[in-house]
Amino acid sequence: MSRKSRQSAILSIIASKNIETQDELVAELRREGFEITQATISRDIKELGLIKTLTADNKYKYVTKQAMDAKLSGKLLSVVQEAIISVVTAENLVVVRTIENSASVVAGALEQMAMSETLGVVADKSTVLVVCASARDAVSVQRKINGVL
Repeated sequence: MSRKSRQSAILSIIASKNIETQDELVAELRREGFEITQATISRDIKELGLIKTLTADNKYKYVTKQAMDAKLSGKLLSVVQEAIISVVTAENLVVVRTIENSASVVAGALEQMAMSETLGVVADKSTVLVVCASARDAVSVQRKINGVL
């Protein structure tokens, strides 16, 4: 079967089931008639931009980036918009100032956005520090954050 049909099946599987590992995904695809290797699945995951997210029962599952972005909607988005005071870059860092005691919520929301330029996120009570690989990546992250405000 073609790569396109296999990747379509992957998206269908992760939308309907909590798939935690590549081995589980390989097993599901084999049940659907795909002869697949773990190496091919790894490439498909990268091409599809799949990421892992923590579920309510403290397990991880694969989701699409779009599904992850959708999580940052509604109430959480509203809280983030109200909490952020400023977003500035300093070399490869993005400094997000928030209202008192809301930095951890903002940091969590930024992590959910799963921005590929981000190496790590640290927060105290009123400041979130986003570490990027380069100054260019920091500017990109700053724009993305400002885009949700």
